[in-house]
Formats: sequence, structure tokens, C-alpha cells
Amino acid sequence: MSTLQGSWIWYELMSPDPEGSKAFYEAVIGCSMATGHGEGNTDYGFVTAPDGAMVGGLLRLSADMQQHGVRPCWLGYVGVDDVDASAQAIEAAGGRVLMAPWDVAMAGRVALVADCCGAPFYIMTPTPPPGGGASTAFSAMPNPGHCGWNELVADDPANAIAFYTEQFGWTLPEPMDTGPMGKYQFIAHDGVTVGAIMGKPPQVPVSAWAPYFWVSSIDAAQAAVAANGGTVINGPHQVPGDLWVIQGTDPQGAVFSLTGHK
Repeated sequence: MSTLQGSWIWYELMSPDPEGSKAFYEAVIGCSMATGHGEGNTDYGFVTAPDGAMVGGLLRLSADMQQHGVRPCWLGYVGVDDVDASAQAIEAAGGRVLMAPWDVAMAGRVALVADCCGAPFYIMTPTPPPGGGASTAFSAMPNPGHCGWNELVADDPANAIAFYTEQFGWTLPEPMDTGPMGKYQFIAHDGVTVGAIMGKPPQVPVSAWAPYFWVSSIDAAQAAVAANGGTVINGPHQVPGDLWVIQGTDPQGAVFSLTGHK
């Protein structure tokens, strides 16, 4: 995507057991996961899609993090032109800064924030790699191991829609009527539909983003989830475009979402 502001550029799994997460997701999604990088760095590794593209990171949750309430989860990074200015704007619009902006060597400047409904996500101004280059984390078309959809369940979807369009300039394609669940409001960036915002179902405890990762086969992924200690909690369900989705929990307790053909 050509415009950094408002683009989804990275996805991070927080796990108390990166080795277990690696075994699970490599079997289910077909990606490669490293549990650390560089000399002596065992706290952060990288997630690579089967095509060799980098899509995200794997953060080891320490005991101290868990004691302070951090739980296993997937979080997305939204690209911004100026992290500090964006953090201030998010607070002014009713969001919160959970971790103030900090610099990550050779990666960029990052902050952990929450939107007006409490859903957490990162904002980031990346440091361009040598020779430049855009993020390869999101793919609108089927591409195993990449994220293909970003879905927000919000306790106040109208407020959330206003928040995100103001902060990131997202546009709003025609929504889909889901009956009792209300409108499923698609969101687009640079003319590409990248996800949707919907009301939070009663069984979902908090507002949250869910990245959906492409898989080659939903049936094969569902079987791999069961064979590798995960649990499917929703689906498979067919969605428009002859695609199917499932949601589940991995063996470490993080919720995950997958999409693909049968």
C-alpha cells in the first residue's frame, strides 16, 4: 500500500511459550516462526510467510508481563507518519496511550494504544530498510501466511467508526446488513478493503481487533488445529466470495482467526 498513514504493516503474537506457539502455527498456517533473533536475543522472533515475506513478530511474555495483566494475543500495527503526534491525537479522541512512544533499533518508533472502545493496537513509524520497501504483512488476495482481513468487534461501533476514519482516513464501503448483529461496516485504505468494524457479540468479553490469516485450506487448517492442541471456537462459516473462516484458541490461550477456501 502506497500510503503509510492508516496501513496495516505488522502483526505480533504475544506468547508465554514461543516454542509451543512456533510448533502450533507452523503446522496450522504453514509460516515459519523464529523464537529469537540476533546474538542472545530470545525475547523477540519473526514470523515469515511460506513465500518468504516477513509478516510479523513473536514476543515472549515474561512472568512480570503476565503478572501485570498481559495475556497471550495477536496485535496489529497501524502505520502512521508521526507516532508522537498520532498518540496525542488518539488520546484527544477518547483513546488511551498504554505504552508511550519508544524507539526500536533498526525498526522504527512505536507506541501501544487503545481506541475509544478499549481495543488495543500498535501505531508505528517504521525506519525504511536499505533500499526502501513497503510492508508485506497484509495481502488482500489469498496468500497463505499473510493477514487477509482485520476485524474489530466494538461495544460502540458507531463511535469506533468515527474514531478510525478521523485518525487514519479510512473510507467506508457499503456495509453488509447482518440482521440482529447490525451492520458489518467494511473499511478501506488506499481503495483496498482491509477489514470491517462490527458490534461486539454478547459472548465476546471486550472490544478487540482480530487479524485473519490466509491458509491454503480451511478444512486442512481445522484438522491441524485439533491435531496440535488448539480449539476451534467458531466455524467454519462461509463468507462472501466463496471463502470460509474459523476462529479458535491456540495452546497458549491466544485467540486466532483464519480464512481461506475449503
